[in-house]
Amino acid sequence: MKKTLVFVLGSMLSASLVMAQAPAASTTASKTTPTKTTAAAPAKAATPAAAKTPAAKPAAPNAGDIAAAKAKGLVWVNLNTKVYHPSADKEYGTTKNGKFMTEADAKAAGARAAKH
Repeated sequence: MKKTLVFVLGSMLSASLVMAQAPAASTTASKTTPTKTTAAAPAKAATPAAAKTPAAKPAAPNAGDIAAAKAKGLVWVNLNTKVYHPSADKEYGTTKNGKFMTEADAKAAGARAAKH
């Protein structure tokens, strides 16, 4: 029973990930392969090995990335704590697991402003 539940939940998660990427995949697939091959993609994603593979962590930004983000007015969002830092903050672009985005996107993602 437990194995069945894990399989069902894994299949649902895999299917949702595939559906989230479906628009990009369907445009390239329609140019090179028939649509029937795209329907087989969820079956491959539902394998237990695919569910156990960890997601790649974003690379730490370099000085050029930080300068470009400041020029665009982006905030740095710490993805672990869901706290965003404005460009004047000392932790801007320095936390291990984070990314640049607009303040509106950060709030929409559930992040809150840093308390400095």
